[in-house]
Amino acid sequence: MSTTKLRNIGPKSAAWLRQVGLRTEQDIAAVGAVGAFMKVRRAGFKPSLNLLYSLEGALVGCHWQEVPEARRQQLVCEYEAVAGELTTLRAAQVAGPVHETRMQPEDEPEETGEIRFGEE
Repeated sequence: MSTTKLRNIGPKSAAWLRQVGLRTEQDIAAVGAVGAFMKVRRAGFKPSLNLLYSLEGALVGCHWQEVPEARRQQLVCEYEAVAGELTTLRAAQVAGPVHETRMQPEDEPEETGEIRFGEE
């Protein structure tokens, strides 16, 4: 079943899912509701938590508002854990210092900082 036909998934959410490579219910099931939500977020879209609940509802076959509160909290905790891991990884990947290298053309003498008098 395509994402446009999934329960709880409207046209905008279906477009986001397609753009991140999740085109079928099987694609979403393979990564889970949290994984699909994270793919959408990492692609630069700004979904609300309702998309997370909608994805879960689509996978279990219920309306997104019928997803139990305990399960919603669990989904949010899973999302925050994954998002926290990504933040930690990004912080660990800070670039080192930048060193500038200038190349001298071969026909120009290299500047040494010395002052020379009377040479021609």
